[in-house]
Amino acid sequence: MVYQSLALPLGGGLTGRDAALLEATIRQLPAIASAYTDHTGKLIIHYTGTLPFQQLQQVLNRVLSSKPAPRPAPQYDPNEEFAEYRRDAIFSGIGLVGFQLLRMTSPGLFSTLQLARSAYVLFAARKFIVSGVRSLAVDRQPNADTLTTTAVFASIIGGKPESSLTLLSLSNLAEMLTTYTAERARKHISQLLHLDQQFVWKAEADGHEIKVSLDSIKAGDRVSVHLGEKICVDGKVIAGAAAVDQSSITGEYVPAEKTIGDYVYAGTVLQNGYLMILVEKVGDDTALARIVHMVEEAQTRRAPVQNFADRMSNMLVPISFIAAGLVYGITKDWQRVLNMLFIDFSCGLKLSTATAISAAIGQAASRGVLVKGGNYIEALASIDTVVLDKTGTITVGKPQIIAIQTADQVPEEELLLLAASAEYHSAHPLASAILEYVSDKGWDIPPHKHTETIVGHGIRAEIPDFKEFCGGQILVGSLRFMKENDVTMTVLDYDFAADHGYNLIFVAREQELLGLLIVSDPIRPTWKKTINQLRRRGVDEVVMITGDTEAVAKHVASTLDLDAYHAGVLPEDKATLVTRMQRRSQVLMIGDGINDAPALAFADVGVAMGGRRTDIAVESAAITINSEDPLVLSEVVSLGKTTMNIVRQNFSATIAVNTAAMLLGAVGRTNPMVSALIHNAATIGVVLNSARLLLPKKNSQ
Repeated sequence: MVYQSLALPLGGGLTGRDAALLEATIRQLPAIASAYTDHTGKLIIHYTGTLPFQQLQQVLNRVLSSKPAPRPAPQYDPNEEFAEYRRDAIFSGIGLVGFQLLRMTSPGLFSTLQLARSAYVLFAARKFIVSGVRSLAVDRQPNADTLTTTAVFASIIGGKPESSLTLLSLSNLAEMLTTYTAERARKHISQLLHLDQQFVWKAEADGHEIKVSLDSIKAGDRVSVHLGEKICVDGKVIAGAAAVDQSSITGEYVPAEKTIGDYVYAGTVLQNGYLMILVEKVGDDTALARIVHMVEEAQTRRAPVQNFADRMSNMLVPISFIAAGLVYGITKDWQRVLNMLFIDFSCGLKLSTATAISAAIGQAASRGVLVKGGNYIEALASIDTVVLDKTGTITVGKPQIIAIQTADQVPEEELLLLAASAEYHSAHPLASAILEYVSDKGWDIPPHKHTETIVGHGIRAEIPDFKEFCGGQILVGSLRFMKENDVTMTVLDYDFAADHGYNLIFVAREQELLGLLIVSDPIRPTWKKTINQLRRRGVDEVVMITGDTEAVAKHVASTLDLDAYHAGVLPEDKATLVTRMQRRSQVLMIGDGINDAPALAFADVGVAMGGRRTDIAVESAAITINSEDPLVLSEVVSLGKTTMNIVRQNFSATIAVNTAAMLLGAVGRTNPMVSALIHNAATIGVVLNSARLLLPKKNSQ
């Protein structure tokens, strides 16, 4: 299969939310594998076969050409819908209890108030009546509210209007619980974007700082952030140094050190130090805002099981009408007819499924996992193959010294300080490993007189004597570099390191080998446990794809007991391997870099993981895990499987309970009040069953 790409400039003026909506719309077009906007404002499209240019142009014209007049944002209270259902449930409940008491204490007055009782019921059912009639008039198809409306009018015609108040009270209670669960899920997401601060310190050209509204800040401004303040913009550090708590973004509990040239994000907190930031993005354009809006949009992207539930609900509503007609034709018993009308399959199916998907997305967000749609929650349940990138995903993505060998009579401290002094101004990743190791030990690095870098080989440095150690001409580099400089090689055991693909750094002084540093990009410590948990959750095959050497790939695969690995793979070939696996299995791909983006887009579920993931990887993936801990991945897969198990439980319970209630009602073993109680109790039960996804769970071991 051949994959092609297209880059289209979008121009300015497109907000983060508009960009996310545009991407989601284009992804639904045929032949489109992925679509995302990069940091330059271009729309990047990956597709197979023939690109649907006409449909693509229509989407772009609709989004980019339409410029609606500015209008004030609607003042929507997220608790308003919940409060409305609660009021209606209380209103119906009070009427039910009040009429029952009136019938018991004053039967004559109760009969006299027939018209008032009917009016009370009609008012309590007003929303159901409007929705039910609209469904018939506009959609030409009855829905659950149509059935409820029919039941209300049937109870009034039968002379017992208050009997439908049980149905109305419990129906409002079920809707109230569903709304509450959805709101809980939304709060998990909105908390990620909670910025508290409405004012920032703007740095003027003369060096003074003035306190201004965050809304007045624009790209190109400079803002100062002080101890304890929250960073409210995306931008680059141009002055200062600080430790920044990025746990709201990456899930890392250890603050990240930020200095000049580093990038910082809105929503993070400055724990100590001071930063001056050149603003690049504010408001809806920040990375955090885009991610949050993406997840908010995800709750509107329906899973296939939700569409199935809707179709089944629409098919089952007429069954209640047909059953009511048959029962009336056979028994002429109006009470049994009401029993049939008070039983509704669709509420339980629709409400429980939507609640389960919404709760799953909200629960994932509370763990720092951003899911782009309910369809991916469902896809997680059928995953049986997991494909892992190596560098930055399986491994930390940062070289570290894992072993040290010294020649006879050479202290470890002397070896490392000489190497650190020679590498002090080097930007090479291996040099960073040496300097970080020495820094962690708390040793003071001695100065060097001068250094010479031989690209691809090593460094030659002149270091004066320090402490009780001798300096001299120091060589730090590869085995080949040592041999080229006629270094006397002490017998050291480094064959095992070469076999595992580790990096070897030799250190010599005046042509005499002092020792050897073995450097590797270590495997994240919890990957072994993660893979074991994935296997217990139904994953049959775990495969690694890497561009690294055969020796390194073989060692990592052996350490983690992977089923297979592919080494030396080019970025464009990763997607080909993923699609090949999809012919026989459902594939979840995990990566973090630009080279992983195509494979993430083509996998059944693409996951971008880790604090070092790139923007392109996040845009291409279906799920973003902000944590560095691989165990979160097994939680995500478990969440998908648990959600679909709950949906199946809800389907079975709804159909079984309502079928039993309908049969009992048809033979006259229940009355309308009991039928409404059974039906709505089943609906409330499956909604609560779905809502338990929001409860905190202990990690499986």
